[in-house]
Amino acid sequence: MTHIPQESKEPVDGNLVDFIIPLLIADEETIISDYLGQLHSAEIANLLSALPREYRQHLWKLLPIGLEGETLSYLGEEVRNGIIGKMEDADVIAVAETMNIDGLADVVDGLPDRISDEIIESLDDDRRQRLEVSLSYLEGTAGRLMSTDVISVRVNVTIAVVLRYLRYLKPLPPHTDALMVTNEHGDFLGKLKLDVIVSEHPSSLVGDIMQEDAVTVTDATNEHDVTQLFEQRGLLSIPVIDEVGKLLGRITVDNVVGVIVAEADKALLASGGLSEDEDLFAAILPSAKRRGIWLGINLVTVFMAAWIIGRFEEALDKIVALAVLMPIVASMGGIAGSQTLTLTIRGLALGQISNTNLRWLGNKELAVGFLNGCAWAVVVAIVTFAWFQDIGIALIIAAAMMLNLVAASLSGVLIPVILSRRGIDPALSGAVILTTITDIVGFLSFLGLATIFLL
Repeated sequence: MTHIPQESKEPVDGNLVDFIIPLLIADEETIISDYLGQLHSAEIANLLSALPREYRQHLWKLLPIGLEGETLSYLGEEVRNGIIGKMEDADVIAVAETMNIDGLADVVDGLPDRISDEIIESLDDDRRQRLEVSLSYLEGTAGRLMSTDVISVRVNVTIAVVLRYLRYLKPLPPHTDALMVTNEHGDFLGKLKLDVIVSEHPSSLVGDIMQEDAVTVTDATNEHDVTQLFEQRGLLSIPVIDEVGKLLGRITVDNVVGVIVAEADKALLASGGLSEDEDLFAAILPSAKRRGIWLGINLVTVFMAAWIIGRFEEALDKIVALAVLMPIVASMGGIAGSQTLTLTIRGLALGQISNTNLRWLGNKELAVGFLNGCAWAVVVAIVTFAWFQDIGIALIIAAAMMLNLVAASLSGVLIPVILSRRGIDPALSGAVILTTITDIVGFLSFLGLATIFLL
């Protein structure tokens, strides 16, 4: 066995991967297990995701007992399923029994029905009922996101009674910032914040000091809309009610942070045609297949642009400068369009774009494109004239530059809006479509104008 010096038993510069892999190679299992016991489950999950597949299962087996369930809940679906796929069914069930309901619902969704059914059957009645309630809601809704671990009180009790009740219940559910006020039928009436409880007189009635206008969401509310409410209102928790106003549960800020991170990951990876659960060290063939699809789509768009260029073969043969300058027009249009596209996708994600203000946004971006087109057309024309000493080519590229930047700005607004209205994620395919448009418009305008005026 390779000897690991004592001084190497701490990660260098916080890089856990560089610290753990040599220990795995050297089979220093005791050191690894002890160190994992000092980490948070989210850190372990991140470490597992960063390890090549051949080391991942080895590290998982060294995880201290009791950390498996929470660690699974932090893993992306592809990494998680890869680990579970190597486990015995009995071990999967044992780990699932240690998980909280929110994490368990996510895990059960991605498992084969046979194992899912066994896990559900293994739970006690209370946990099984709570899990089935969570699974009854659609993925991506407030119902799936919420926790049913809620403390509720009635309007006609005093603060003194509430305080005794809280002392009896200790510890409180995590991230409790307020109690929910309901009537005897379970209808939501308001929130009673903890800071109010500790500052009001003990004889005060809950109904007199509760927050009656508390923000609520229904169980069918999209989780993205929930995150916007937390951001806009500075909330720590929000009650979830059904369509008739009965209290179902609550969503806390820690749940929302997870959604925000997931949405950011999704947007980033979608721009490259990848899933948010993409495994960094996924198997080669599935990874190649997923990415190959988008390479094929891009190839089609490139052939479209090449076909446009081919229609002007005569102009390119006679005027070599056109071939040299042609990429400039397309590239400038692509950059300008991507700037507008990014802003528009962000506006759609934040709910800031509607039918009412879409025309104003389009006009604004057209004006921006026109002004930038004018400014950079002058610069490009001057450089082109100094380079080739041909005023005609300088004027042609200036005109093409203006046309393409205006077209790019308009496309950057319309493409994501149209895709969004058709139920297609604009982050997934918007960039491909935009690049095609700016390439075609850039080549067509530049070569077309050159053909008309210079030949």
